[in-house]
Amino acid sequence: MKLTAENTAVVVDSTADFPEAPLRFPNWRVVPLYVRFGDQSYRDYVELEPEAFYARLRGATETPTTSQPTPGDFLDAYQELAGYERILSVHIAGKLSGTIESARSAARLLDDDRVRTIDSESASAAIAMLGLAIQRRLEGGTSDEEVDALVERYRREAGLLFTVETLEYLARGGRIGRARAWAGELLNIKPVLSIREGEVLPVKRVRGNRKACREFASAFEAGTRDVTTLRVAIAHAEAPDRAEALRKMVRRTRPAAEVELLTSLGPVLGTHAGPGTVGFFWYDDA
Repeated sequence: MKLTAENTAVVVDSTADFPEAPLRFPNWRVVPLYVRFGDQSYRDYVELEPEAFYARLRGATETPTTSQPTPGDFLDAYQELAGYERILSVHIAGKLSGTIESARSAARLLDDDRVRTIDSESASAAIAMLGLAIQRRLEGGTSDEEVDALVERYRREAGLLFTVETLEYLARGGRIGRARAWAGELLNIKPVLSIREGEVLPVKRVRGNRKACREFASAFEAGTRDVTTLRVAIAHAEAPDRAEALRKMVRRTRPAAEVELLTSLGPVLGTHAGPGTVGFFWYDDA
């Protein structure tokens, strides 16, 4: 079957931090996760925007909690896309969230093989970047086999680094992975972290945000070429100045690269990463 943007839909969850996707692409949908403050539950980006979330987080006496979409949430999205012959459902790493299991349950309820679920093995704008790489192929015509090959290469070659103000939020939510050994040891030390095969991994400890940015620049320069197929995304949690510094670094280091997404971390990922987090993602979609 030839897959095109006319016969194939792309579904992502809200942890892709790409809420404007359906406005840009008629064949895209976003299924929100949930954030809960006490007994009040909100749909990520839909009922609680990042700015309002971080304002509330600063004054909260208890850390909010998050939960995955229900199979019914995904089923509603898939049924809304009934006119498409194929649905590619691309999600946050299964090791970080049960979201993809809800998507798989919904796909089984449809009792057909239209839906293919894809574990990005990553998070935030890395999910959006994979979806955008898929979309480019759909616009030129592609196949299931070519999408499979793209996903495998993306998992293997895409770059991802992020730094947090504190490991406290990751530790509270149980998403800290092998970086657990650093918890409680940091005083003005910025942990540079990555995600591989769905797990948060420690990369390096540096002192201060400037050195963290230099570490990003060093890894970016070492791992890329200055080509027009190089795609970059930046996400931040109430850290627009640091995000802008990264954007300028990309322009200096790889002038030919395209910064295809600069976004805020939404309430769900902001709950686990905390304010001050900055993420940097890249992929050569040659």
